[in-house]
Amino acid sequence: MPEPSSALKTDHYELTMLAAARRDGVAERRAVFEVFARRLPTGRRYGVLGGLGRLLDELERFRFGDAELAFLERAGFLDRATLDHLAGYRFRGEVLAYREGELFFPGSPVLAVEAPFGDAVLLETLVLSVLNHDSAVAGAAARMVDAADGRTLIEMGGRRAHEEAAVAAARIAHLVGFDATSNLEAGRRYGVPTAGTAAHAFTLAHVDEASAFASQLDALGLGTTLLVDTFDEAAAIRTGVALARERGAHGPGAIRLDSGDLAVEAKAARALLDELGATDTRIVVSSDLDEYLIDDLVEREAPVDAFGVGTKVVTGSGAPTAGFVYKLVAVADDADPDSPLRPVAKRSTAKVSHGGRKRAWRRLDEDGQAIGEEVHVVDEPFRTHQVASDELRRDLQVLVVAGGERRHAPTNDEIRSHHRRALEELPARHRQINAGEAAWTVHHAPTADTRPPT
Repeated sequence: MPEPSSALKTDHYELTMLAAARRDGVAERRAVFEVFARRLPTGRRYGVLGGLGRLLDELERFRFGDAELAFLERAGFLDRATLDHLAGYRFRGEVLAYREGELFFPGSPVLAVEAPFGDAVLLETLVLSVLNHDSAVAGAAARMVDAADGRTLIEMGGRRAHEEAAVAAARIAHLVGFDATSNLEAGRRYGVPTAGTAAHAFTLAHVDEASAFASQLDALGLGTTLLVDTFDEAAAIRTGVALARERGAHGPGAIRLDSGDLAVEAKAARALLDELGATDTRIVVSSDLDEYLIDDLVEREAPVDAFGVGTKVVTGSGAPTAGFVYKLVAVADDADPDSPLRPVAKRSTAKVSHGGRKRAWRRLDEDGQAIGEEVHVVDEPFRTHQVASDELRRDLQVLVVAGGERRHAPTNDEIRSHHRRALEELPARHRQINAGEAAWTVHHAPTADTRPPT
């Protein structure tokens, strides 16, 4: 079954702007639109770009088929010439972007579209809806990974989000370091490892806790995770260990704690497990965790082996959007594809943009630590992009679409590796979990030499 079109994941006014631009000739003028955030969510020191892979998937499906055109014709707000144009619409331009998992800061041009105005203007809502959601989740998830300090993280937030948002959140959480998700569709669609524990309902459905644990151990094996806080945690741990021992193991694979002061409960559980000889049984904790609670548990030396995180990761830990905007920054004055681009910029109070086609680099010190970000206005079209890095600066952008064709499809492991490297560049003071200001605001310079280093 073919994937559904993404062409109507857009706003009414984008199509009416296209219709007007076709009428006056602006639609065929070369233009550059840029995605950036003016500020980070309150308290964040850095952002993490998420959703690029999903966006490129959606762009490949941005086609107006019979069903989409029939809806638009019934809606009645477009002329016949525009409907006929949409029937043959194919994105013809270039997209230059930061890699998924890359860090960004206020003013970072995380994605730019260079194409005829009529091609690029249609993409605003699609671009922003994907990148804003996934980058909000990515920023929260990355901080949780940092706070967990090497302990296992399982994304368990599917029931706290729209069903498709849940899949997207599970994907990006894994790409920035989560080990697994409870969401099976994310496993099927994106190859994210899946995992799960047990429900209170399973225990309550049995005549007593012992029969529930026995059934779970027999059905799922000795490595299963027993949920021990339905009634009395200590009694449940003793029961679980005894049942596992009857079946040839020192204890169950893991226990899960889901209530109370988790540091206190984990320490008590660890002491009891060790006393009973179940020294290999792991402790999993959940219960509305965020990066601050995870950091607190680690600081208090709670003997936790894994964290199950739900609501606070799928909602971006209180940041439902990354604050990205999609703004026109350059346009040609006629339809000649070789015409120069004229920089354009907003000057609205508190909503200033910087005009011109741009290139971006992360500035590094002699030890390879990030010290800032430079953005320069350039003349070269995106299609001529070549990496231009050296020991003191790292090119942040990659050409992901050229001539309308996708050119970028990294694996999950490649994205995870890139994110780790980018985060490790950031000095420790900018990776603190407590609330703080953005590490820096991007410096915009008027011109740059973009030749690759020799």
